[in-house]
Amino acid sequence: MEDFWATGLWVLKIWLYLIISLIMIPAMFGFSLGISETYMTILVKTLEWATLKMQRAKTDEQTAKASNGLIQREDGSMEKELEELRRSRPKPPVGGDFTLSDCFYFSRRGIESIVEDEVTQRFSSEELVSWNLLTRTNDFQFISLKLTLVYGLGIFVRYCILAPLRITLACIGLTWLVIGTSAVGFLPNWRIKSWLSEWVHVMCYRICARGLSATICYHNRENKPKKGGICVANHTTPIDIVILCNDACYAMVGQVHGGLMGVVQRAMVRSCPHVWFERAEMKDRHLVTKRLKDHVNDKTKLPILIFPEGTCVNNTSVMMFKKGSFEIGATIYPVAIKYDPKFGDAFWNSSKYSMVSYLLRMMTSWALVCNVWYLPAMHQQDGEDAVQFANRVKSAIAHQGGLVDLQWDGGLKRAKVKETFKEQQQKKYSSMTTHPQPVLS
Repeated sequence: MEDFWATGLWVLKIWLYLIISLIMIPAMFGFSLGISETYMTILVKTLEWATLKMQRAKTDEQTAKASNGLIQREDGSMEKELEELRRSRPKPPVGGDFTLSDCFYFSRRGIESIVEDEVTQRFSSEELVSWNLLTRTNDFQFISLKLTLVYGLGIFVRYCILAPLRITLACIGLTWLVIGTSAVGFLPNWRIKSWLSEWVHVMCYRICARGLSATICYHNRENKPKKGGICVANHTTPIDIVILCNDACYAMVGQVHGGLMGVVQRAMVRSCPHVWFERAEMKDRHLVTKRLKDHVNDKTKLPILIFPEGTCVNNTSVMMFKKGSFEIGATIYPVAIKYDPKFGDAFWNSSKYSMVSYLLRMMTSWALVCNVWYLPAMHQQDGEDAVQFANRVKSAIAHQGGLVDLQWDGGLKRAKVKETFKEQQQKKYSSMTTHPQPVLS
């Protein structure tokens, strides 16, 4: 029995020594030994080979479409579509009078929403063009013996090698974050404290990123957020924070939690001025706005990181931005994040998976591959209100990331459509029938 425990302890020591020397130390100082690159090269070639195998086995079937929708919707506005519908009649109506044919427009839009609305499909996993050897994205189907053996080998690698390694790195990263930030918090408020705090934060996030086999490509780093500003980004997963903080340090905004998350929050705020709110304070918009204004007005403090959508969206779209962070008058630094679903589904469906189960799914995926684009700083223009400014920033992020720009509120994930939105559509149609519109010949 003693020999058994001695052997186990020896294996554990070797395991930790390899993690520290080959992963942690390179991550702490921001360089790589080429292990991740080699793994990604092998993984890409394996997935390409599997894709060719599946395509050859299904040459007589129609190629899967990359589109996420069942319905091809027209991009025209209500006014344009109704005008075309009226002109198709033998005797077009004069001006903007009500016609019975208008009902066809509203009926069609209603049926489209029942069959497949634009909101619900944004909270389900992104569809893949080809299978990535993960049963969570497609059901397993026997195609060939070689492909089945590769699939079985992949299960062994993901669950028996990668998962223990990633869990170990995540535990080390969080532990070091708590210990490091707590230690830095005891230092006097000198410039070196700020430097050490940023270094500890970035170092710990880099360790966690290595634990997810994250391959991140940052574009236009000259546009990185600066102190005294607000960084806003589209939101796919809580891991977005790790992705962005792997390249720079940010001040977080959020609600105070208990348990393990509360321990991490209290440790972080000792060394860096993060903005945490009590549950009751989150409902006070004036207090939240004041706290954020006080933070951005101090040009020595880190830029605030905010996800204005308020919920996670499935890596295909950008939904409505809440206007709160755009009412402050600070410089906005937009950031677009786009994940490659071929290596794993990064989207967190919070209504289906708990945080723990989601993280376990990510740690048993192939890898986390994404692109991050830093967009030029944006300012509120003269005569532009907070909502218009938020929409302009959202459109810029959607265009850069190749995402669909949607006007819908992500809160519809769990709530009903607001009556004000219904009234807005009713008023728009009422104005068309009340005020005659020119009829094109």
